[in-house]
Amino acid sequence: MDTSLDAKPDRILRNGRLTDGRLVDVHVADGKVAAIVDADRSRGDQPTEVPTTDLDDWLLIGALAEPHAHLDKALTAERVPNPTGDLMGAIHAWMAAAEAGTFTHDDVVERATAAMEMLLANGVTAVRTHVNVGAGENFLRGVREAREQLGHVMDVQIVALTSNPITGPEGKANRAALAAALEIGVDLIGGCPHLDPDGTTLMADAFTAALEANIGLDFHVDEVLDADVLHLRGLARMVGDIGFENGVTASHCVTLGLQQPDVRDAVAREVAEAGIGVVALPQTNLFLQGRTHPVATPRGLTAVGSLVDAGAVVCAGADNVQDPFNLVGRSDPLETASLMVMAGHRLPDDAFRMVGADARCCMGLPPAGPEVGAVADLLAIDAPSVRGAIADAPASRRTFRRGELVASTDQTTRIHR
Repeated sequence: MDTSLDAKPDRILRNGRLTDGRLVDVHVADGKVAAIVDADRSRGDQPTEVPTTDLDDWLLIGALAEPHAHLDKALTAERVPNPTGDLMGAIHAWMAAAEAGTFTHDDVVERATAAMEMLLANGVTAVRTHVNVGAGENFLRGVREAREQLGHVMDVQIVALTSNPITGPEGKANRAALAAALEIGVDLIGGCPHLDPDGTTLMADAFTAALEANIGLDFHVDEVLDADVLHLRGLARMVGDIGFENGVTASHCVTLGLQQPDVRDAVAREVAEAGIGVVALPQTNLFLQGRTHPVATPRGLTAVGSLVDAGAVVCAGADNVQDPFNLVGRSDPLETASLMVMAGHRLPDDAFRMVGADARCCMGLPPAGPEVGAVADLLAIDAPSVRGAIADAPASRRTFRRGELVASTDQTTRIHR
């Protein structure tokens, strides 16, 4: 059966294979999917004046999203070593390098642009990046310039990540840095309440600043393996008490996975009721967390199952990529999805949604994919299924932004006997 809206296509993607196996042509009009037509019925009657791309029967799915990146730090693993391999070692290494003037404006622009291009080539058309604003304006201005270069092919949201401490007399300089960042321009305010002497005040002050700027919040929450640390519950209650409606995201939420079932499930319900989106970050947490737990080493992941069961939107991101916080990473959400299958015990279709539809939802973006009325941000990939795409992560991909081809990669393999 044909599915369509009353809209003349301005481009057509032919011969894409949906997850149900059906071979279709996708009509795009004004950046949205206007019609999905069975390919065997449509090949002979398409208007020749409409730009057309043949997908060669590749799997056609919604474009991927990266809900939690650090583009200001990306691709510095060789230059900023982390000898201890843990979170504090990474923080100290990064801040020392920043204070030493290791990173110029042009360097930040170049690395952030390269990281965004890697994401785009892998099928990502939306990224939210945290940018450290306590180490000088250089990083924020550099990432903003990179966004200007690639903003026409992907949505880029910038979070002002504050340094600690930001509360009390010792936090005066970091509060000034946040104020400067808000003047320059950001889309959300972030911070790390678990690293501040007064995490509750940090969050309350961030709510005040976000309300004044009319922007959202995205905190690094409870990124430690200490069950006594649980700012997530306080965050959920603040949302309700304040009546905050600009969108709140809680990233990491590691300690929720350490709670007893009754506490874990109760907090998950509060998070869901508050409408907080949660971002699981398996790659970086697996690298940084658990180094002091040589027996039964914890994964350092949040309680995904409880959150999902409670009705919260839970997505997954890569976090850091090839920097002192994560020495590896391919800027590929399919790598993140694979880790959610292996370490998070999610089924492949669930893991795929966490780096696709659910990630876009957490970012406040409209649905995208091969569905009539959805944004025509699409990924064609040479894979047999979603499970196969996650398993093999084939490089052969076509990324479409509003129906327009914006990145393509072809993988060639030869076996020489």
